[in-house]
Amino acid sequence: MKITTIILAAGKGTRMRSELPKILHEIANRPLLQHVYDTAKHLENNTIKIVVGHGAELVTEALKNLDADWVEQTQQLGTGHAVQQVSDQIADADNVLILYGDVPLLKLETVRLLINNVNDRSLALLTVNLTNPAGYGRIVRNTAGQVVKIVEEKDATEAEKQINEVNTGIMAVQGQQLKKWLSQLSNSNVQGEYYLTDVIEMAVADHITIVTSQPETEDEVLGVNNRIQLSHLERVYQQEQANSLMEQGVTLKDPMRFDQRGSIDSLGQDIEIDINVILEGNNSIGSNVKIGANTHIKNSIIGDNVTLFANCVIEDAVIGQGSRIGPYARLRPESLLAENVHIGNFVEIKKSSVAAGSKINHLSYIGDTTVGAKVNIGAGTITCNYDGVNKFRTIIEDGAFIGSNSQLVAPVIIGKNATIGAGSTITKDSPENQLTLSRAKQISVTGWQRPVKLEK
Repeated sequence: MKITTIILAAGKGTRMRSELPKILHEIANRPLLQHVYDTAKHLENNTIKIVVGHGAELVTEALKNLDADWVEQTQQLGTGHAVQQVSDQIADADNVLILYGDVPLLKLETVRLLINNVNDRSLALLTVNLTNPAGYGRIVRNTAGQVVKIVEEKDATEAEKQINEVNTGIMAVQGQQLKKWLSQLSNSNVQGEYYLTDVIEMAVADHITIVTSQPETEDEVLGVNNRIQLSHLERVYQQEQANSLMEQGVTLKDPMRFDQRGSIDSLGQDIEIDINVILEGNNSIGSNVKIGANTHIKNSIIGDNVTLFANCVIEDAVIGQGSRIGPYARLRPESLLAENVHIGNFVEIKKSSVAAGSKINHLSYIGDTTVGAKVNIGAGTITCNYDGVNKFRTIIEDGAFIGSNSQLVAPVIIGKNATIGAGSTITKDSPENQLTLSRAKQISVTGWQRPVKLEK
């Protein structure tokens, strides 16, 4: 069975009050349209076509990586008109799935169920029962319970407005039938638009059975029309991610204060995550890991038995097993920490490797540096890696001890088991097993008087 998926994404989204096309607004750092596409791409033997209109250039540029055919609807004359733009690209034998670019949380299982209800004598329609159906097209059934038509609210009678079963707009239908009905659409309605929903009445007239199914929850088929709805679906999505992690054995101190904006490629056991933690991009987390409050982790690998204390920022980094990071530490891209490394409060590591058992515990910046094993770097140490134009590398060999408030001016090598005296500025290589220091001569000024503030 070949599937053609049409994603309608041409709307302006006026109520978003934004220059950005609605479908480029994000949930969990992914555009709404990306969510819909990611669901559709999991269907086998599927060709995806995306109908764009408002902000078409912005949309296609932002999502140019999508393996889809882009079709432009130059005039927005309704959903039926949007699907008509793709009519000549639909094969008669295709099963056509119609989705919406602003309905991001639709589940793959729901879509599969819908498609399984399609054949040459049936049309599959996704409906949902709403307590407050205002604004939605109503599903009108006959006395036998069969769907006979969909009535848009502006065209509905008072009795029809009392119906709680509404149209989601999501349907699947055989290609030959769809093309026939699309050619018969009329815009004789209050809006002057070509409604895709009119094909339901046409199908009934052709003795095609309308087979309905429903999603697990109404949130799954809710669209985004304003910032309030966007915020609501963000929280729904995040609750789903939190529930999934807890089902896999992760302890979340407060699932309502946790965000996963990407994927977790591997997940160990006995992981504990405190409040306001953000996992972004693609991460891997080992076993027996504790992540402190307000920590942001992006595209990183966290080894077993790691403790991340509160308020850390970790990006594109690798943290070896048994390491302790923070609080208030920042690991910037290409930070590679081996096992049992300690990175303390207000320490920043950038594009550096730190070998096993080394400690950088306080108020330091280590950039473009290779740190050996069992090195101790004192508080306030800075590797001066940038001369205003070029970056240079510092090498600190195994067992070295760097005294507090030292500046290592790259390129420079600190030899194995070398000691750098506190307060030193090191501009030349320091030999192994020796003490190296550079300090101005200390003097005391006899008879010096501290300034006194004059009375006015």
